[in-house]
Amino acid sequence: MREKPVVSRFAPSPTGYMHIGNLRTALYSYLIARHGGGKFILRIEDTDRERFVEGATDVIIRTLATTGITYDEGPGVGGEHGPYVQSERKPIYMEYAKKLVDLGAAYYCFCTKERLEQLHEEDATGGYDRHCRDLSPEEVEKNLAEGKPFVIRQKMPLTGTTSYTDSVFGEISVENEELQDQILMKADGYPTYNFCHVVDDYLMGVTHVVRGSEYLTSTPKYVLLYDAYGWERPTYVHLPLLMGKGADGTISKLSKRHGAVSFEDLVADGYLPEAIVNYIALLGWAPKGEMAETEFFTLPELEAAFDIAGVNKSPSVFDFDKLLWFNGEYIKKLDFEHFRRLALPFLKTPLPAGVDTDAALRLLQGRIGKLGEVEEKCAFFRALPEYEPDLFENKKNKVTLDLAKQVLEAALPVLSAVSAWNNDTLYTALLSVAELLACKSGAVMWAVRISVSGMSVTPGGATEIMTVVGREESLARIRIALEKL
Repeated sequence: MREKPVVSRFAPSPTGYMHIGNLRTALYSYLIARHGGGKFILRIEDTDRERFVEGATDVIIRTLATTGITYDEGPGVGGEHGPYVQSERKPIYMEYAKKLVDLGAAYYCFCTKERLEQLHEEDATGGYDRHCRDLSPEEVEKNLAEGKPFVIRQKMPLTGTTSYTDSVFGEISVENEELQDQILMKADGYPTYNFCHVVDDYLMGVTHVVRGSEYLTSTPKYVLLYDAYGWERPTYVHLPLLMGKGADGTISKLSKRHGAVSFEDLVADGYLPEAIVNYIALLGWAPKGEMAETEFFTLPELEAAFDIAGVNKSPSVFDFDKLLWFNGEYIKKLDFEHFRRLALPFLKTPLPAGVDTDAALRLLQGRIGKLGEVEEKCAFFRALPEYEPDLFENKKNKVTLDLAKQVLEAALPVLSAVSAWNNDTLYTALLSVAELLACKSGAVMWAVRISVSGMSVTPGGATEIMTVVGREESLARIRIALEKL
């Protein structure tokens, strides 16, 4: 028997920003489709009107475009299974809900809001007492004829067990007595998520459903719907939880308190989309075989390497330090012109006229973790920060305040006489100062670097910094240092 082609989907709710967890779900679903030579669908699940956020659909579409996650069917692309926004598919769900009633797997519920609230007060678990489950056909018809508001509830089996097999977690079973008769169609005619995604997945031919492991215990309700209709169940792929690491080292479910957790916030902070995608691909999945030790993947390489067998059960920790390292490696690999185009918008204002902006950026490219560091790292190029004289002291190079003063007094005329102000000539000039004073070149470089930067840790050495800030500013800063000493 020929295998069905793989069809996966990403079906987010437009309720705000694109969380990293949502993006991982989209990525894995996309990779399953592409690795299997199949189709990837985008569907917007906007039936929860209370949580709907205007513009959120645009954020979803923009994020997928930015990351390179292309879909074969969906909003703006079209396809044979449209429309792809659930609110536009409203008539479909009522038709299928009534069909489920006819099959004896669902029923009309006419309980008023007041009765349900009273029931909730009496039973704080919020369970429904199945009051309308066994209404006679005549009573149901009478209520419908009178125009009584209703919802349609799923008729859960009262005994036995419902099981399904998940590709990651194996067999999952739930005792049917634990399942509530959930609402499938609300009184406003809109379906609940619990119902419409099953209908849509079937109608769109979805073979693989990818979502977070928080849905593991909900899925028995969904497979019962498939079984009631006589439809083939899809392959379920539940992803491990995403955790975040707090400042104190504690691990908890990833949330805003851990830092930027939306894709757009990370990009705004200077993380590259391709670095983000690479990193989140490894949050719950590990390559096998020849690629087992590989960390860096392009999107096409992920498409080729990704396999469901590599998805693990254990929660994954979103580590900002690891992402920062990943991103820094990606930044290093950029050609300079590309880096320059990306970095310049992160400079709040242009650097002063005497500062070589390109030289400053070349200095930073291999020394930052994210583009958001550019402004801060460039601050000392703009103006010499305030610092105390004891910054010149350095045990490693045996630099005392007295030696620092000697170095700068000797260096000032030598540097003033340099004809070509570039890294090589400046380096040669400072070596001559070390020879003149019979001291280590490291001591000379330290003293000069502190004087021209006002900082103990800098992106680049003394001569590189002087090349960036220029002759006049460098000499002026050395004179200020001498006054301090």
